[in-house]
Amino acid sequence: MPEPHRIVISNATPLIGLSLINNLHLLKVLYDEVLVPPAVYAEVLTGGPDRPGSIELQNAIWIKKTQLQDPRRADLLSDLDRGEAEVLALAQELNADLVIMDERLGRRHAKRLGLTLTGTLGVLLRAKAQGHIDKVRPWIGELQKGGIHLSDFLVEEALQLAEE
Repeated sequence: MPEPHRIVISNATPLIGLSLINNLHLLKVLYDEVLVPPAVYAEVLTGGPDRPGSIELQNAIWIKKTQLQDPRRADLLSDLDRGEAEVLALAQELNADLVIMDERLGRRHAKRLGLTLTGTLGVLLRAKAQGHIDKVRPWIGELQKGGIHLSDFLVEEALQLAEE
């Protein structure tokens, strides 16, 4: 059951990864609505309709492209790519309840800013805990087969948390 009235903002990699394994709908089930800044929207659409996430993002009316009130705030995070910087800036502007991001440097910045984080594997773990999927392990394998890099440590930690 989605948590009502939570502000959840996602970066591109979780959208692409979940689309790649046909599980983007888990974000709707878990969070009801997800916000993405313009740079993330554009990043997912780059590469055209054959790129995982492109069509799914355009069809997911519950994923809302959301403008930053002050785009200069993202400019302050110049060591991040534009999508990550806009995610963190938007999260600060809206006092987001959750940021979904996989990239290590972006996560470091988010923690420094006091933002609550999860990633693609965190979404899968939550979906399993709520009974929306039976196992995490097969989905991790599908992500890796699809070219999503996951460290051995991260995979092992996720599997321990999933008790698999």
